[in-house]
Amino acid sequence: HPRPRPQAGQLTAGEHDDLLNPELYADYVRRSDLGQAIPDLPRVDTQRTLTVAVNDRAGRPVPFASVELACADGGRITLATTADGKVTFFPEIDQLGRDVWVRARGEEWRTVSIPASRGAQRIDFTVDRTAPAVRKLDLMLVIDTTGSMGDEIRYLQSELIAIIDGVKARHPQLDLRLGFVFYRDIGDDYVTSTVPLSANIAAGQAALRQQSANGGGDYPEAMDQALIRAAAQDWRADAAKTMLLVADAPPHDRNVGKAWLAAEHLRAKRVHIVPVAASGVADKAEYVMRAMAAVTQSRYTFLTDDSGIGNPHAPPAIDCYLVTRLDALIRRVIDSQISGRRIEPAEQDVIRTVGQYDGGRCIIPRDFGNS
Repeated sequence: HPRPRPQAGQLTAGEHDDLLNPELYADYVRRSDLGQAIPDLPRVDTQRTLTVAVNDRAGRPVPFASVELACADGGRITLATTADGKVTFFPEIDQLGRDVWVRARGEEWRTVSIPASRGAQRIDFTVDRTAPAVRKLDLMLVIDTTGSMGDEIRYLQSELIAIIDGVKARHPQLDLRLGFVFYRDIGDDYVTSTVPLSANIAAGQAALRQQSANGGGDYPEAMDQALIRAAAQDWRADAAKTMLLVADAPPHDRNVGKAWLAAEHLRAKRVHIVPVAASGVADKAEYVMRAMAAVTQSRYTFLTDDSGIGNPHAPPAIDCYLVTRLDALIRRVIDSQISGRRIEPAEQDVIRTVGQYDGGRCIIPRDFGNS
């Protein structure tokens, strides 16, 4: 007989936004040496960025506005703003030259000089259009179902179902579509199993309930194949887009490049990749997932030991964070990506505080970088 499903609200987690903490992320990349160990994963330089913000004449952020960027060599890149009216370019990853031309929603081109030194730049556009409200959400859950997830998979199923129910309850007018990619590894009974994005939320939740943890074998898994399937989904152009990547292992070394290429496709479609790092996560998996979160203007989330559930969770290489219930945390992240503003937990919801935390930013000691 199937065991009863655990009650939701038991797992605990923290989150971190590397774009809000560029110096700390750069120090993490420098100290970890993982960039050399994973040559197929480009270094996400959070200290050297170009952010384009698009607002209407009332000063409201314009979501999903097309931003074009042209280089002197003829290269072009087009990305769209997220719900906060912003889109971030990375000069190294996007191969930007010394001078670029930028325009938003067909406005006049502006010239921007990209300095060789590190530093965050921002350019603002005001467009003659009233900022629309975000009325649609495409939510995709990409979940590792290999045997190493067995200690937490039943709890995660309850949490994720509760998260979906919570999004529906708080946004009753939201046009929500839900989809899944379950994945294991080569040689298992399946590598990927996809439930396409659909408005049939009950059917998606039923598919989630049917999953169990099995297979795998070695530590890395077929994350690259799962991300490729997710990138190929029918994502709507006029919807906020969130992809939860629930995993405890990285792709195989030989497939990291494929996984990153899929992440770049998801970025081009304006999909926020939100990792949910489970108990088996080690250095390499954290490095890969944090890079994907940063490049898609998202956050890295991770389970903690505060719940006492599952195997021990390795402490993340993060200087400060708040520990709250996982279901509440993910709902806040999704709400933030719908509303375009960062939402912090209420004081009574905080279980534990690590480091000096201030609205998503870590307060850096004065001697940081000099030790």
